[in-house]
Amino acid sequence: MRKRSIRLCTAALAAVLLLLGAAPQAEAAVYWGSRGQQVRQVQQKLRQWGYYDGDVDGVFGQETYDSVVYFQRKNGLTADGVVGTKTLNALGIGGQRAVAASTGSASTSYSGDVELLARLIHGEARGEPYVGMVAVGAVVLNRVRSSHFPNTIAGVIYQAGAFDAVADGQINLTPNEQSRRAARDALNGWDPTSGCLYYYNPSTATSKWIWTREVRLNIGDHSFAV
Repeated sequence: MRKRSIRLCTAALAAVLLLLGAAPQAEAAVYWGSRGQQVRQVQQKLRQWGYYDGDVDGVFGQETYDSVVYFQRKNGLTADGVVGTKTLNALGIGGQRAVAASTGSASTSYSGDVELLARLIHGEARGEPYVGMVAVGAVVLNRVRSSHFPNTIAGVIYQAGAFDAVADGQINLTPNEQSRRAARDALNGWDPTSGCLYYYNPSTATSKWIWTREVRLNIGDHSFAV
């Protein structure tokens, strides 16, 4: 009888362990009703980039929800008001690494940076001379290093109003190998602009403000400025 009880207990324990092992891991997310530091981070990023003008209070309510949905719609994400992995990454607070002097980080992080930067380059500068494509990538990285911009590649790229390719959806096009190579060259330190933070096409630019920036050089159709 005792042996049978031991066998039953062992079987029950094994079943529990099996169920625990099979249970899916919940994706870290914040949504309506969430509270805490991560909600504050989301609110701060949305406010910094012009999507949110409420209090950074760590409470996910109507105003935060509306701002998240607005951000998601503008950046090609599922507009469900849930800040999951993709939205966190787009906000630059989902584990994306900041650009440092060295790019010797984990290969998965580096490859993710290459792909995102390549998508931006492809959307903004395909058809430009190759050095001009690298220059567009370098502007993104120069912004990451600047205290006046978000400190991650994703944060810079998805900052509200920063790039036409994000606004018109071309960021979602599949980059070609030339765009990926330009992204790698920029990440590996090639900066044809020598520190420029802005670029624009003088034939199509409509912003009066951008014309006030000091142009340092022209490559193809783009003027690069500080």
